Amino acid sequence: MKVTDHIAAAKGKTIFSFEVLPPLKGNTIDSLFGTIERLMQFDPKFIDVTSHREEYVFKKHESGLLQKIHTRKRPGTVGICAAIQNKFHIDTVPHIICGGFSREETEYALIDLHYLGIDNVVVLRGDALKNEGSFVPDPHGHSYAIDLLRQVKNLNQGKYLYDEVQNSNPSNFCIGVAGYPEKHFEAPSLKADLKHLKSKVDAGGDYIVTQMFFNNEHFFKFVDDCRAAGITVPIIPGLKPLTAKGQLQSIPRNFHLNLPDDLIEAVEAAKTPEAVKQVGVEWCIAQSKELMDKGVPVLHYYTMSKADETEQIASALF
Repeated sequence: MKVTDHIAAAKGKTIFSFEVLPPLKGNTIDSLFGTIERLMQFDPKFIDVTSHREEYVFKKHESGLLQKIHTRKRPGTVGICAAIQNKFHIDTVPHIICGGFSREETEYALIDLHYLGIDNVVVLRGDALKNEGSFVPDPHGHSYAIDLLRQVKNLNQGKYLYDEVQNSNPSNFCIGVAGYPEKHFEAPSLKADLKHLKSKVDAGGDYIVTQMFFNNEHFFKFVDDCRAAGITVPIIPGLKPLTAKGQLQSIPRNFHLNLPDDLIEAVEAAKTPEAVKQVGVEWCIAQSKELMDKGVPVLHYYTMSKADETEQIASALF
């Protein structure tokens, strides 16, 4: 079932969803299943599964030469989505990214998802590698999310990269795109970022899911600006509770967003790690309640595959 169908079926009631990460290489899926099992009591309608590009390390040989070795720390999203859907009978939403993937690899992944009956995707450019100053696309891949989106739309119309398939059964993916209430850090302005977002929606994006934010006013203004620009698709707020004092620096640095002064002061005043987590949980609950009162279609939580804080938050809401 498509994300947009879930939203329509809720008839104005806010529904619950969350995002998980595939387990690190060498681990089993059991811990991820444990997280999901704890959150199933809140009747999530879909679960997003992140995708991760390759990384590379340098191995030093006895000669002193360095060898560049490509590695992936997490397994592929397709298999994880299939395992979750099979065990929990819930819709999964794989993230499809540009970085590290060729157009051919993307098509193979989309075909596999179609075979498995998975009919939702979120399309993203993806981040730059840690040791690269800016995003570098795969030589045979896409540079921008909108190009990736167009490839998905082509497959929905039965158009493959090279093959002409007779009597094909076209895919019917519901396509999510990313929105940034405080703008994407590479955009020169909020207006320019909004124009880019509208181009993705006009190209076939069915809904928007936002980057995390900690001040609801940013989200409300973002929605108003989207509607004024003619964007009519559902807009889903993405939320994450702050869980450690170090995140006062790491979240603004890594995600290019602002933290409210009241939240900063409350975290700094907390005496223990558990107290910090409780501040973050209570702040996220307050955010969520206000968003629900305003009629958001979905509350979507970034769990990092850990259930504790999300379980506390959902217990207060659903």
